[in-house]
Amino acid sequence: MRFSSAKVQKILLLLTDIPQLFHIFATIQYLITMNILRKILLAGLVASPLVASAQTNYDLSKMKMEKLDRGLVAVRASQDSVFLSWRYLSADPLEQSFTILRDGKKIATVPAAQSTTYMDCLPTGTKATYEVRPDKGRLGGKWTIQGDAPVGYLDIPVDKPVAEKDDNTGRPVTYSANDASMADLDGDGQMEIVLKWDPSNSRDNSQSGITSPVIVDAYKLDGTRLWRINLGRNIRAGAHYTQFMVYDLDGDGCAEIVMKTADGTTDGKGKVIGDANADWREGVAEHEETHFNSPQHPGERFRGEGRRRGGFIAKGPEYLTVFNGKTGAAIETIDYLPRRGNLGDWGDNYANRSDRYLACVAYLDGIHPSVVMCRGYYTRMTLAAFDFDGKHLSKRWFFDSNVEGREYHGQGNHNLRVGDVDGDGRDEIVYGPCAIDDNGKGLYSTRMGHGDAMHLTGFFPNDDKLYVWNCHENKRDGSELHDAATGEVLFQFFSNSDVGRCMAADLDPTNPGLEMWSSASGGLASVKGKIVAGGASQMSTNMAVWWDGDLLRELLDHETIAKYDWTEQVCRPMMKMENCQFNNGSKSNPCLQGDVLGDWREEVLTRTKDSGHLRLYISTLPTPYRFHTFLEDPVYRISIVTQNVAYNQPTQPGFFFGADLEGSGRLFRGWQFGK
Repeated sequence: MRFSSAKVQKILLLLTDIPQLFHIFATIQYLITMNILRKILLAGLVASPLVASAQTNYDLSKMKMEKLDRGLVAVRASQDSVFLSWRYLSADPLEQSFTILRDGKKIATVPAAQSTTYMDCLPTGTKATYEVRPDKGRLGGKWTIQGDAPVGYLDIPVDKPVAEKDDNTGRPVTYSANDASMADLDGDGQMEIVLKWDPSNSRDNSQSGITSPVIVDAYKLDGTRLWRINLGRNIRAGAHYTQFMVYDLDGDGCAEIVMKTADGTTDGKGKVIGDANADWREGVAEHEETHFNSPQHPGERFRGEGRRRGGFIAKGPEYLTVFNGKTGAAIETIDYLPRRGNLGDWGDNYANRSDRYLACVAYLDGIHPSVVMCRGYYTRMTLAAFDFDGKHLSKRWFFDSNVEGREYHGQGNHNLRVGDVDGDGRDEIVYGPCAIDDNGKGLYSTRMGHGDAMHLTGFFPNDDKLYVWNCHENKRDGSELHDAATGEVLFQFFSNSDVGRCMAADLDPTNPGLEMWSSASGGLASVKGKIVAGGASQMSTNMAVWWDGDLLRELLDHETIAKYDWTEQVCRPMMKMENCQFNNGSKSNPCLQGDVLGDWREEVLTRTKDSGHLRLYISTLPTPYRFHTFLEDPVYRISIVTQNVAYNQPTQPGFFFGADLEGSGRLFRGWQFGK
């Protein structure tokens, strides 16, 4: 017998009103939060089908993770109402209730049985300061909403870089707000935005042409700019060149920024890294025609504009710099690893495949975060892991497919994922069809080759074992689901064409587990590998978001949030982000999406069409659920950190999350949840 979503919600609310059951649930939650229940299950004292050998097994009491504030936000839901949303933290007791104040006066109490949201009546044009106070504990939150606040989003003005001229053509160059990340940069408990600016002459690696400098800014949520970093002429602009990692690496409460730099990079304090006068761009300093030939296609020269002036950077020093989150000042600069070396080792000799970079943050020892910088995936692939102690970067390990074995040759993706896939409490790096263990050694390789998209999460409703849904470019392997710990393929949809994108999310509550789709599948596939609905060609494969308050996920593409109608097997638009524009052409991703403020649901950060403002869209729809913030799950948090890497992928937690949690007893199972 299957209960409707509404009936299940009512039953859960009624159960929490029964004192005896309430205390039972509170006891279970305590055992889970203290990691006692997991130890009992692993010891075999309780038989449970939920324990899987490859689910994450972090020791959260030891992990050095960021300190989160209450995350309170107030946004207009209409002209006469304001929607408040705040975080429910794992440190909060299950019975936590909250007091709501407006301008210092109590207006409501939100009991434990309700979500961490509140709708207040407030006429437009009225300024108000809201405060949320937990009835147990001291961590509250404040937020002031202005009288002219827009409906549905936070408006964040930004300083658009001044237009300049292309060094080659002399044509005007403009800047657009591009990928972003969020973390607490200054230690005040609130997340700030780190934003990359993309020039209009940016290039894919396969295209020749001069590019203007990449610029990286930091902003508070009111639009105050903290600093600006100019990466300079010797860092090319494009999706594959600058992967910026924003995370608190040394545990001082303030996030650092780590990215590849070069001669002429100027930090947030105006200090130049390396030689300010050096120009390593091919065909610029010499003012001569430069020829590169591809070893795969003899005689082939540049593609794209600017054939007579290459613009590629095939020589000169390469650096790795860690920047201070408060000031943007360079803390330390070292030689970039992996080194460029011989261009031909990467698949061509014109600085295309040698300049394919990825990056991530990972808890390689299960306690401290490390930063991992990567190079290559078409042929040779390399990864270098570093630890940061507040002053210096030190190398932890170096992975090289030329050393590790041919099975890792050419096995990278345009993105990567991080998680404890083998249950040892330490992170592995899922590098597309292969995985690198926490010690820098190869874990496995499916040998299916390069792909453009991948998803790492719990797919099955009865356990949290991690799997990878991946697509491939080789006109053979299509898309497939494999065990994240072993590489064992559960099922596969073959294709004789390049499968450029794939997607996984729980869209249909009548079908157990997540659904998966791609151009190879031809429809929505279940976790059993069976097609349960057609029309995959009409489905977005770009991004996703938890938005409307139920346990299903919504799709995010071309400034639109859409809901899947499983009865008619079609997607229907829910909300259009007017006067906004997503990034990176056909990839169509926002600057960022993720649970960065408020309750467990996700926000969408995008730019206006003129890039004069950012908008942080916040769901004002009601939800009956109270879950711990996704930010406290290491897999999910790092998926936000790595979202800006190459071809952006949506956030995903390190456990199953979907409609099957209702009625399963698992709403109370994981430390992530508290209902």
